[in-house]
Amino acid sequence: MAQLQITLVRSLIGRPENQRQTVKTLGLGKLHTTVVREDNVATRGLINTVSHLIEVKEV
Repeated sequence: MAQLQITLVRSLIGRPENQRQTVKTLGLGKLHTTVVREDNVATRGLINTVSHLIEVKEV
């Protein structure tokens, strides 16, 4: 299965609590942190919620 490289590129300051929790669930904390996650339906749903705050690349 493919993997996704997810990077936080926008700040969470002033963002709603649900977006902050979604970013935390993805494993991102500070700005420009990167994680690698499996490409599945659950991960895609989380990415869709905060797509304006992150960058996603296939690995």
